[in-house]
Amino acid sequence: MPIRPRSVRTPHQIQALVDELAYSEDDFYRCPRRAVGDGKGHCVDGALLACACLRRIGFPPRVVWLSAENDDGHLLAVYKVGGLWGAVAKSNFVGLRGREPVYRSLRELVMSYFNDYFNTKRVRSLRRYSVPLDLSRFDHMDWETSDAGLDQIIDGELDTIRTYPVAPASVIRRLNDADERLFKANMLFANPKGLFKPR
Repeated sequence: MPIRPRSVRTPHQIQALVDELAYSEDDFYRCPRRAVGDGKGHCVDGALLACACLRRIGFPPRVVWLSAENDDGHLLAVYKVGGLWGAVAKSNFVGLRGREPVYRSLRELVMSYFNDYFNTKRVRSLRRYSVPLDLSRFDHMDWETSDAGLDQIIDGELDTIRTYPVAPASVIRRLNDADERLFKANMLFANPKGLFKPR
């Protein structure tokens, strides 16, 4: 039986709700209401839905943007429990979904994604992460129920927000590609149409 947004009471249940969405290859953004109605979404849609649900159980609706080279970026809905960071996330890759709230810093949380973050050529691609963005700043745009302002939030605010590198350029140049087993594990359940096509 599908999970209904109003029935979720924990971040774990919110992750299950987001996981139920079919992965969308669409190049537009869905507000939480539309994502639930359509039954599908990509990482941005899933993070927005997670934020709307997290807000209803007492967490601020905050997102963190992960920037990648020659790959899709990734949006996380982040939250804290007892001072520790966790995340809810929708992804076409198994290893880029949610995280339990066990990370002492935002950087620790972000770096937990590093090993599984690679493109379809197996090149590890995560490069930077943003400071958290509180979506309550955009309540006047009705981001929970309307698609109208999402381009401004995602392509405007998140493109200009402060970011930090995950590693020095000298380290990035020495990175090894993901091996065959890790690649196959992350591709389980992937929607081929939604995969980024690296140069």
